[in-house]
Parts: sequence; C-alpha cells; structure tokens
Amino acid sequence: MINRICNLSKSNSFFLFGNRGVGKSTYMETLFPRNNHLWIDLLDPTFNRKLSLNPELLSQMLSEEEKKRPAGAVVVIDEIQKIPELLDVVHSQIEKKHFIFALTGSSSRKLKKLGVNLLGGRAFIYSLYPFTHIELGKNFDLKNVLRWGSLPKIFTFSENSDRIDFLNAYADTYLREEIIAEQIVRNVTPFRHFLEVAAQSNAKIINFSNIAKTIGVDTTTVQNYFQILEDTFIGVLLQPFHESIRERQRKNPKFYYFDTGITRTLQNRLTLPLEEQSFEFGDLFEQFIILELIRLNSYFKKSWKFSYLRTKNDVEIDVVIERPGQKRLLLEIKSSDNIQLVKESFIGFKKLAMDFSNAEAICISRDILEFRQDDIRFIHWTTLFRELFVLE
Repeated sequence: MINRICNLSKSNSFFLFGNRGVGKSTYMETLFPRNNHLWIDLLDPTFNRKLSLNPELLSQMLSEEEKKRPAGAVVVIDEIQKIPELLDVVHSQIEKKHFIFALTGSSSRKLKKLGVNLLGGRAFIYSLYPFTHIELGKNFDLKNVLRWGSLPKIFTFSENSDRIDFLNAYADTYLREEIIAEQIVRNVTPFRHFLEVAAQSNAKIINFSNIAKTIGVDTTTVQNYFQILEDTFIGVLLQPFHESIRERQRKNPKFYYFDTGITRTLQNRLTLPLEEQSFEFGDLFEQFIILELIRLNSYFKKSWKFSYLRTKNDVEIDVVIERPGQKRLLLEIKSSDNIQLVKESFIGFKKLAMDFSNAEAICISRDILEFRQDDIRFIHWTTLFRELFVLE
C-alpha cells in the first residue's frame, strides 16, 4: 500500500478532484471505510438512475441515516459531477451540521458550467494526482515513470504488454469516449484528432492556429479544447511570465498532459523504447518536473505560481516560481546526467536571469555533481524537491 500525501480534512466537508484512475476512491476507502460510513457511488447505474430522476431522494436517505449515525458522520458521494443537482441537497444538509460530506469528482467543468458554486466555500477543495516520486519512495524509478507514467494501476502490472493495454484502454474509454459521453464536446471527430495533435504539442508552446488548421476547426474551438483538458484535469497549461497580468494573457501557454504515460500513448510511442539521449526523453523529463512541482505545490499547500519565460530571441527560462515573501526561483531543466557536456547552453539562461532582481537561478538535472558557477546553482533534481517540499 502506497501512502498518499494529500492531507484531507476530517472535520469539514470537502471536494476531492482528480482524473479517473488516480486512486480517489481507494484513498477515500482508507480514510472512510464503507462499513462505517455512507457511500453513494454515482458510477453505480442503480444509484445514478434513482438520484438522477429524483435528487431529493438523497434527503430521504440522509434522514434515515441521521437516525442511525452520530453527528459528524461522513457521507461519501463518488463522482458528484454526474448529478450536480445533488449539491443543493448537500448544501442544505451541511447547514444542518449533522453530516460531513466527502465529494469526489473527475471534472469541475460540468459543475461550473451549470452555475454550481461549489457550496460557496462551505467545502474545502483538494486535488489528487498520479503518484509523486515522494509517495513512491523506494518504488520510484525515473525511466519507468517517464516511459509508463505514474497512474496507480500501472504499478500492479509486471508485463509491459499489460501496461500498454491499460494505457491504450484508458485513452480509448476515458479520454475519448467519456468526455464525449458527458457532452463536454459534441463534435466527436475533430476532438479525437485533437487529442493526438495536442500530444505533439506536449512540453511546447501551443500554436493554436496551426492546430486548428490541422484538425479542421477554428482557433477559438482549439482554445476551448485545451480549456476542456485543463478543466477535466487531463492537461496543464503553463502560462507565460510577465510582471503585467495583461501581458501574460497576450502570449500562448505551454501545454503538458497530466501523465507521461498518457502522453506516450497519444503519441503512439508506447511500444518503442525510451532512449535517454533522445529529444523525447528530454521533453518527458521536463514534463515530469513540471507535473511534480504542481502536484507537490498542491499537496503542501504552498500557493506558489508557476510560469515560463521566452524572449523574442528564443532564450527561455523553463520555470519561474513566484513564492510570496521569498525570492523567485528561475529553473532550467536538463535531462542530462553529465551537465558539463551541455554547459554552453546556459549562456542565454544566465543573461536572462540577470534581468531579475531578488531571484535565484538554478539548473536541475540528473547529474549528481552539485556546484555553483556564474551565479547559477547546479543541483540534482531530487535536491530541489527535497529543499522545497520536504526539509523545510
């Protein structure tokens, strides 16, 4: 059993959002066993049908449960976005203060689209992600995570053929079909094509107009598709850095799928080996670092902001981390295990970093040699995470 580091409230109602397959139900069962708490699984066709036709039936169920359970008992509703109308009942029940509600969901888009206010602050909001390297501990292997991702189910397989079948099935049944079944998109063909095209944009700045031409839709539709991926936790948009919020909105974001295994699935590269010196390895390593920063920022409740910076001359800072009350961190991400071989690539990074005041420039890589040169600190990538999230 791999322990999760997402720390959920035991005394207040909450939402737990995250992709299908990240372990939301499993984690909830460890905290709130089914034999001790009321569970309502909206993936169960019987529950779903009954409550869809009559959401007030939930009130009747809870009235019966109130007679049997003490105040402060937890009610788990799995995949709440399936029937958003239930939140009116939940809202009313929270006001009565007899039950604590644990509400899971794989999308907040449907709730927002229907004008649901996520209980007006009465419920905390958490996110659960695929396993982080901290959670995996001794089970963590970087190359395997880059190749297959870190969805919990992946770690139950011993054969690569099973991993391939699982990831292909996940892409087919969830990424393609379920988003369409939820009526998030209605024009099926271009969206399916878009998922593969978006995979080619992984770890890159999005060119909305080029993608629109490729899949035969307008630019606004492509922008909406990327927003759908973000709202359903399938993708992450890393916004461009600028001191002015208005300027940030004028430049295109970078895109990352939520899991490296899913990226390789949609790129149709699962059956190919992952070579350490390849461009693919470098892109996946950058994706891994970005995703780990976002996941651990959420788990450790840092409220840091992440962005990237690229100049007109294509000089880039991979990640700018804005930390209230602390220096900004400027990160260069290199997948090399011998940083001396790529030192010439830091000239632009150094010059760009000098334009920042009250900032620290760091290069992270797989090289175990750690040193400082030209005001740039060179460290192993695990050192960065240990300093930022574990040893403070």
